[in-house]
Amino acid sequence: METGITHLVLRREGQLAAMLPKVKAWGYDGMEVLLEDDGDITFESTAADLDGVRALFDQHGLKMYGMCPSTSQRGSLVSGSEADREVFHRCCRTASAACRHLGIDTILIIPGGVTADVPYDVCYQRSVEGLKSLRPICDEYGVNLAVEYVWNNAFLSPLEMRAALDAVNHPQIGFYMDTGNMMAFGYAEHWIRILGPHIKKVHTKNFRRRPHWSWPSLLSEGDADWPAIMAALREIGYDGPLTSEMSGTAEDHTANAAFTKALYA
Repeated sequence: METGITHLVLRREGQLAAMLPKVKAWGYDGMEVLLEDDGDITFESTAADLDGVRALFDQHGLKMYGMCPSTSQRGSLVSGSEADREVFHRCCRTASAACRHLGIDTILIIPGGVTADVPYDVCYQRSVEGLKSLRPICDEYGVNLAVEYVWNNAFLSPLEMRAALDAVNHPQIGFYMDTGNMMAFGYAEHWIRILGPHIKKVHTKNFRRRPHWSWPSLLSEGDADWPAIMAALREIGYDGPLTSEMSGTAEDHTANAAFTKALYA
C-alpha cells in the first residue's frame, strides 16, 4: 500500500505547482486530483494541459491515485431531470478521458441523494439505473467509477450499497470506501468486509462519536479502530493507496502521512 492525500483538503495551498512540493515534503506518495471549474484540470483542459499536470507529478516523484469531480457541472442521476442526468454523463465522460490520458484508474462519483422530492426508494432505483447507464463510459475509457457514501441520506446500509452494485454488475463500477463517513451509524471494518471486491479506493478519515460528532486527526483518540480496519482491508485483498481526507496544518499532514505508513508497515 501507498499513502496519499486528496486535493479536496488542500485548496488553500494554491495550484499544483505550489502544492506538490509540500505534499512530497509531508511524506505522501501521491495525491487524488480534482476536476474543477477553474484549476489545473478543467472541462477545457487540452492534452497539452494534462501533459503539464503529469510532468509536475513526475518532477516531484508523486503518483496520481484518483480523480474527484469538484465542479458546479457535476449533475445528478437521481433528481429525475434528464438535463441533470446528461450533465452527470458529460462530467463522467470528461473525467474519464482526462484520467485515461493521465494514467489514473478511478474516479469518485456521487449519483445523488434523498431529498423531500426524491424519496429513498426512488433514489435507490434511479441510482441503480443511472449507474448501469455509465457502463459504456467504463468500457470506452477503461476507468473505474466508484460511488462514495457522503451523508446525503442514500445508501445508509452497506447491504444496500452492495445490492446496488451487484445489480449494476460491472467490474469497473464500484465503491469508494471512506473510513470516517459511516462511523456515525456503523463501523468501517464492517463496510469493508461487506463491500469486499467492490472497493476500488480508500479514503482514510477519523471520526469521534461523543460527546459530539467531530473529525479528529488520524492519530488522535477518535473511534476509528485502525487495527480492525487494516485487518479487514487485508482480508479482502486490498493493496491500493490509503488517501487521507483530513484537513489541517503542515504538521498535521506530516503526522497523518507517517501514521498511515505505520498502519501497513
